[in-house]
Amino acid sequence: MSRHKDNDSASPKGKINKHSLKKSLRLLVFIKPYRGAFAIGLLFLLLSSLASLAFPKLTGDLVDADKLENIHRIGLILMGIFLANAFFSYFRIYLFEYVTQHMLAELRTATYSHLIKLPMTFFSSRRVGELNSRIAADISLLQSTFTTTIAEFLRQIVIIIGGMIMLSMISFRLTIFMICVIPVLALVAVFFGKFIRKLSKDAQSKVAESNTIVEETLQGISNVKAFTNESFEIGRYSKSMQEIIGISLKAARYRGAFASFIIFCLFGGIVGVIWYGIVLREQGELTDGLLISFVLYTVFLGASTAGIADLYSQIQKAVGSTEHLLEILDEKPEIIEVERKDVLPHEKIIGHVQFGNVSFSYPARKEMGVIKNISFEAKSGERVAIVGPSGAGKSTIVSLLLRFYDADSGEIVIDGKNIKDFSLTHLRSIIAVVPQDILLFGGSIRENIAYGKPTASEEEIMAAAEKANAKEFIESFPDKFDTIVGERGIQLSGGQRQRIAIARAVLKNPSILILDEATSSLDSESERQVQEALEKLLQNRTSFVIAHRLSTVRNADKILVLDNGELKEAGTHSELMRREDGLYKSLSQLQLELA
Repeated sequence: MSRHKDNDSASPKGKINKHSLKKSLRLLVFIKPYRGAFAIGLLFLLLSSLASLAFPKLTGDLVDADKLENIHRIGLILMGIFLANAFFSYFRIYLFEYVTQHMLAELRTATYSHLIKLPMTFFSSRRVGELNSRIAADISLLQSTFTTTIAEFLRQIVIIIGGMIMLSMISFRLTIFMICVIPVLALVAVFFGKFIRKLSKDAQSKVAESNTIVEETLQGISNVKAFTNESFEIGRYSKSMQEIIGISLKAARYRGAFASFIIFCLFGGIVGVIWYGIVLREQGELTDGLLISFVLYTVFLGASTAGIADLYSQIQKAVGSTEHLLEILDEKPEIIEVERKDVLPHEKIIGHVQFGNVSFSYPARKEMGVIKNISFEAKSGERVAIVGPSGAGKSTIVSLLLRFYDADSGEIVIDGKNIKDFSLTHLRSIIAVVPQDILLFGGSIRENIAYGKPTASEEEIMAAAEKANAKEFIESFPDKFDTIVGERGIQLSGGQRQRIAIARAVLKNPSILILDEATSSLDSESERQVQEALEKLLQNRTSFVIAHRLSTVRNADKILVLDNGELKEAGTHSELMRREDGLYKSLSQLQLELA
């Protein structure tokens, strides 16, 4: 039975220390082009903070003003301060947003560009959802951090420091009393609140688990009834409800205690400051205006102290997000550009492929050999079939040829040159793959065909569709080549998707073609149309056909029979069928019996 995990519990949160800060500061390289705007934004932040700090002082002066002329003057100054603060705040917010949006756009682009260049070894050990989260959720968290959190954190720091200075100037004795009461109570309130939020999240998690029980039982209602487990499921759900009640009541008790704490202690602390301030006023140490200024500064200081803890927590999460992003950016990418001067992209490749004593095991399972000392040759223009039981290593040979992975030993040669002497761009440009499960992108048919050659002309796209037996069904759609295929090509049938993929391969015009069970999941009519298109595509090029149905490879020039990573047999269909105890003959007879 699956269980729901609270998403928030998985949110990134890193400890802020010298090492983590040093890592996070690496992202400042993306701010560098906009450092001028960022510096001006910081200046406006400082000015808006100072304007805020002027308000309590001028309010106190207004109360103590003894002449109408001074009252008007101070009132006008206050209005001017408010207007200036509004001006500073507008440009502070806009400039931080401007810098953040440009910075994050470059960060997203850099992360995606780096991610898409990483080798298959990286992707084989990562989940797509996790990687998508790095680009989406983590960078979005950084957006709020750079747009508001850091700015507010710095602003609160300025207000706390400036407020303490102003308080000390008004009354040192009252300041000491306030420090012993208000900030301590504010911090206690913050941590009290965090504990209550945790209990609320636990309750939400339990509710989600109970919803999972409902979802599972309704989806598998036939199994529940077949095993007469209605009572068991009701008991399971009831137990979950009791757990929710227990956590919710516990949270309610703490919320009640928290509310009592706020009412008595926090407000009591403020009353205590005012009380002691009035005593000092009666002793002649404070005026009414200074007391009001002190109380306002105290409120500012208490709010900033309470707010800064939450801001610090958000910055911690941002540091965690930064570490996750940097883990990706620190991965070594593939070099996909042309680097070798001795192998140029315009050289004609005839597709003579040789595997020489090639062995391979996946990085995560080094002890398990997937390919074991395999050697074979595919001459230019030959059709080579690769067959064998599931897990024999058929698809791994394709991955090695494309250099998704590098062989542990041995060498793979194309036209007499080791494939490591080709740039990845050149190597993969001369190979096309038509897989069993076709992935079409969510755009138009035209865009999906042109994926094989993004610079192709309209005439080339049309010709490729015709060779792939796809033009007729494409022209039958109202929007023809502009028809949107939907996510992963869901709007098209399996045979139509296959022919779009074949058209894509035709447009690429590869020297080496790989067909990975390209017709296995099609009905008879679709298979016939796809097979006709494949025959056109196979002409005059070296091809590797991975097949489970042995009836589809009888006409191959050479058949390689793999088992448990080893090359057991090689030859034509007739040669292999003459081997009495051969694996190929055994597999062929087994399929005939099951047909």
